[in-house]
Amino acid sequence: MSDPSLSTELLPALAAISHGTSNPSGQAVVRRLVDDVATAARDQRLGAEVRLGHVDVQDPDVPATLADLPAQLPAVVVPVLLSAGYHVNVDLKKETADVGREVTIAGALGPDDRLVELLVRRLEEAGADPERDTIILGVAGSSDAAAVEDCHEMGRRLAVRLDAEVEVAFLAAAKPTVAEAVAGARQHADGAGEGRVVVVSYLLAPGYFQDLLEKAQADFTTAPLLPAPEDIEHPSASPSELVDIILDRYRGR
Repeated sequence: MSDPSLSTELLPALAAISHGTSNPSGQAVVRRLVDDVATAARDQRLGAEVRLGHVDVQDPDVPATLADLPAQLPAVVVPVLLSAGYHVNVDLKKETADVGREVTIAGALGPDDRLVELLVRRLEEAGADPERDTIILGVAGSSDAAAVEDCHEMGRRLAVRLDAEVEVAFLAAAKPTVAEAVAGARQHADGAGEGRVVVVSYLLAPGYFQDLLEKAQADFTTAPLLPAPEDIEHPSASPSELVDIILDRYRGR
């Protein structure tokens, strides 16, 4: 007789909660990411229900996502966000209260060395040369000091991995701005007469903030961690690093 304590029915659901975007490409790649997480969960015999919801911009919102799950099934909310700012520390706590089921909020995706490897891959795709180019880590920004520090930690990890200097710059709520960092790097690069100014995008998907990064007048801006799909109806498989991190956060790692 099988041990009922091992039943997959007892596993909590995985509610992957993204920021949300009005950008169709961004919507497509985030949807594909969560589909790939669900496939990986089945392959690993986790047996968990997997749902996608959003904390802003898109539907379903967090309460509706949780309401779609079987009654009384516990849920682990995994923020599909790169750092734990206001949305994680305030919005998700508020929106998961009193929803009629046990809910655990997992950690954000970063900082994580697997994200560093993904950033390095984007730089390599851009043909960046860390020995000659100026590297700026472009992030969305947050009014939450801990989230800002998480981004600086990613900058430090990337610098160690590249054995090169990396400046962290923000699109909102923190300094320096990406535009300021690019202008300063441009002045230095022009004076030295070598290298490009490269912004490596520490954003999850195409959308408003990626558009802002690309308007900062760097010589090159990398694609986000989830690049825009060539075929929006059938985006390519998600980076394994992101799938693994989401499942690790679900497991409490």
